[in-house]
Amino acid sequence: MRKSNSRRCSRASCTNAAIKTLTYIYSDSTAVLGPLSTYAEPHNYDLCSLHSERLTVPVGWSVIKEEIINHNTGPSEEDLMAIADAVREVANTETGGKTMQPELGRRGHLRVLPSN
Repeated sequence: MRKSNSRRCSRASCTNAAIKTLTYIYSDSTAVLGPLSTYAEPHNYDLCSLHSERLTVPVGWSVIKEEIINHNTGPSEEDLMAIADAVREVANTETGGKTMQPELGRRGHLRVLPSN
């Protein structure tokens, strides 16, 4: 089943998901191949991986390929431990070093705590 937000490759008979958008700038004889645009435009072409790699342009035209390099692999273990330590420190400061009261009951995301 196709997702409602996914777009297909603009090439005839291709049913692959589009990953890049091709835009022609006729006045500069340039083709720009970049990341998939936010929304489909009538004068742009959405291309799958295969067709974006096989892109050819008219003789004398130049191609600009904008690649997104994703170096973000997420936080390191040290980052996560630093965040956990900061949360613990804030929790201890807010409670004045006292232990939290025990829960009387729990339902989903709601908790019942005893009144003082």
